[in-house]
Amino acid sequence: MRREWDEFVGRSRNGTFLFMRAYMDYHSDRFSDCSWMAYKENRLMALLPANLTSDGTLHSHGGLTYGGWILPSAHLDGSGLLDIFTEACAVWRSAGIKALDYKTVPHIYCTRPSQEDEYALFRLGARLSECNLSAAVDLRIPPAFNQQQRRHLAKALRLPVETAEMTDIDVFMDILSDCLRERHDTVPVHSASEMKMLSESFPDNIRFFATYLEGVPHAAVCVYDTGTVAHAQYIATTSEGRRLNLLTPLFHWLMTERYASRNFFDFGICNEDHGRYLNSGLLRQKCSYGAGGTVYNRYFLEL
Repeated sequence: MRREWDEFVGRSRNGTFLFMRAYMDYHSDRFSDCSWMAYKENRLMALLPANLTSDGTLHSHGGLTYGGWILPSAHLDGSGLLDIFTEACAVWRSAGIKALDYKTVPHIYCTRPSQEDEYALFRLGARLSECNLSAAVDLRIPPAFNQQQRRHLAKALRLPVETAEMTDIDVFMDILSDCLRERHDTVPVHSASEMKMLSESFPDNIRFFATYLEGVPHAAVCVYDTGTVAHAQYIATTSEGRRLNLLTPLFHWLMTERYASRNFFDFGICNEDHGRYLNSGLLRQKCSYGAGGTVYNRYFLEL
């Protein structure tokens, strides 16, 4: 049913390429897929990307940044989704599923308002289990860098720098790995081989960009482009790149030229511990590029 699934995602109002089977299945060895397709009179009405864990919890989806019911472009309103959700809960209970761990699609990723699922979750008695704060720039209005970032940009542009697409993924992953190890004592979620495979599968959606100083990349960003949102999936700098603030000309170019036709540029969340810890310094830095807050919500429903 892969073709039917993918075609529905492509026509949906809140689906992105992350819900295509080729993306979902790249880590199928780590997640037991338990996705659902809801029909009415043989017509596909909604999809739920999901996986099941051994404790009987259905997750939507543990390997994705966001998830939830994927909705058609038309002909399904809040009442209809509430009916689907209610029926699904009955089916899940009968299958021995004990709970639902549900991620929503942030509103900026939707081509039309699509928060019917959050209303249904309220009606079903779900509780908000996690709220992460992201910083996104509305690209439909001119980006408003703060005074400090404007100074950084002017200074960086006086250097022999160039911003351009980056084709060597190994070099990007080396910069990212070094940056994460030095600054956060952690490693990338994706391996270099996974990023190569994903970028080959989705060449129009996953791209890499860098600021080069005398031909050497010192600031780099991996962008996930959904067509509506350009999301900074990974941000990496060398020590020299940080010293010279070389991310600033890169973000300026991405927002004002490369992805200027998108609705939003999403820098990603600034939280740890399921939203309970806010990295205020990181949030402040992202907001210095003109970003404002948007949330990634997660709900838990006992079945």
